[in-house]
Amino acid sequence: MIQLSSPDSTTEVAAVEAAPTPTQLLIQELITDCTSVLGDDVVETFVKHDDAWIRVDTPAFARAAQWAKDAGLSYFCFLGGLDWMPNPSLSGEKSFSIEGAEPVADDDQEVVVEVPADDAGGADASGSIASGYAGGETRFQVIARFYDVDRHVGLNIKCDVPPTDTVPSLTGVFAGSDWHERETWEMFGINFDGHPGIRKLYLPGEFEGHPLRKDFPLLAREVKPWPGIIDVEPIPGAGSDEGDGE
Repeated sequence: MIQLSSPDSTTEVAAVEAAPTPTQLLIQELITDCTSVLGDDVVETFVKHDDAWIRVDTPAFARAAQWAKDAGLSYFCFLGGLDWMPNPSLSGEKSFSIEGAEPVADDDQEVVVEVPADDAGGADASGSIASGYAGGETRFQVIARFYDVDRHVGLNIKCDVPPTDTVPSLTGVFAGSDWHERETWEMFGINFDGHPGIRKLYLPGEFEGHPLRKDFPLLAREVKPWPGIIDVEPIPGAGSDEGDGE
């Protein structure tokens, strides 16, 4: 029986608790392999719990997807856009300020390139942008998730969206990214170089703008405050005039 009061045994228990899980070890192996294949195109990595984020140089985005497929992460989960511009009008919106971070300018916005140490990081009242796990240098990013169904491990690969608003398409590696890229183009205005046919999925052809950009004006919020007043139709037979004064 372990005596927890013993200094030696206490140290031993703490070491066991701090030991990485098999999934974390596998994730670290994948990151090492990705770095060896892509070299300097791997900009930054971040591991939290049993998940990982790899940010790559934008031109290498499709190459990173090919690496994931070759490494056994052959299940394409999703692809989407990220808009890191804070919007105080959104319920629950918050941004993070990281001590010692070096901001860079993008579209007249201050961008914090470091990663919050924890999900509950401090809100920054100045409205600066924090680009999430594995950092970032632009307001917009594209993120894709891949999964290994045999080893039950997945990770996220993302890249910054340059001023041209164009990133490489993944359709040549994962055909299933077709509709995901169309949705991201439609909602965020991010173009995908090499996509076989970008066109709208949801919105009318004459619709202008990209609704998931945080600076997109929503008429519903102009008419009445978000989340707005919900008009509820009374249930038939519920209540009566006789009970109104009770």
